Amino acid sequence: MPIVDMPVRELEAYMGSSPRPRDFDEYWARALAALDAQNLQVEFVPAAFQAPGAECFDLYFTGVGGSRVHAKFLKPAGVAGKVPAVLQFHGYSGSAGDWTGKLGYVLAGFCVAALDCRGQGGTSEDLTAYRGPTKDGLIIRGLDDPDPDQLHFRGVFLDTAALARIVMGLPYVDADRVGAMGGSQGGGLTLACAALEPRINRLAPVYPFLSDYKRVWDMDLDQRAYAELRDFFRRHDPRHEREDAIFDKLGYIDVSNLAPRIRGKVLMATGLLDEVCPPSTQYAAYNRIPGQKEHVLYPDFGHEGLPDFDDITFRFMMEMKEG
Repeated sequence: MPIVDMPVRELEAYMGSSPRPRDFDEYWARALAALDAQNLQVEFVPAAFQAPGAECFDLYFTGVGGSRVHAKFLKPAGVAGKVPAVLQFHGYSGSAGDWTGKLGYVLAGFCVAALDCRGQGGTSEDLTAYRGPTKDGLIIRGLDDPDPDQLHFRGVFLDTAALARIVMGLPYVDADRVGAMGGSQGGGLTLACAALEPRINRLAPVYPFLSDYKRVWDMDLDQRAYAELRDFFRRHDPRHEREDAIFDKLGYIDVSNLAPRIRGKVLMATGLLDEVCPPSTQYAAYNRIPGQKEHVLYPDFGHEGLPDFDDITFRFMMEMKEG
């Protein structure tokens, strides 16, 4: 079998190579305190799109820093009692996607909330003021700001937790039966959400992005999804005089460092030929998850559609409804 990374036996023992800042726990405790203090100003607006058996809404809330964030929200028509819910997170630069792609879960009795990440392809805004470069990428946004609280993905990670809190607080949602899912960036955000909101019951991340940045760099694969890292060094630290400090700061928004906080049941999928989010970076997060977990491997696939995994995920989430 061709490989682009370590053999599977080595992957199963790999714990990551990126640093974890010494004040990592304090950083996220401070961030969650900011979310606790944030007036979310939640608003549900009936959407122009509606479908039989479902009620569709544009959900708005105010995230940390004052940005107005949008999500698509669907619930079963005439829902009675408490039902499970799933949160959906999209890939880098994308959006919450079409309404119709969410109807399968709704017709199965789930509420669905799909986030538009701030500053990306949806309608969520990003009002954060950043010092330093903002060109060509969001990982590097805030990286040269003296205050690590200004890292762009801190706000995005907190938005995922805010969305979970909003959905869990709805009178017709069972807060103990909420799942999360997504691929690439959406996989990374699935892990971040479950780490920051440990009530997430189960999560299905697919080839997660935003994990083990130093490993991507060392493998010389900072060319596609992570290309902004190479561009940042070329423009702003061409002799790598600040390399250690830069990777240490990225450690605040590295989902492999957040993974030990996850308490839900995990189903992760990885293509072993993935050159966008290398398998070792995904294992760096997976291997740090302490609870019940399963890793589904696709030996001949890379960063692409993985056959049957949507169906596998659906059955995995249905266990919340049936259990």
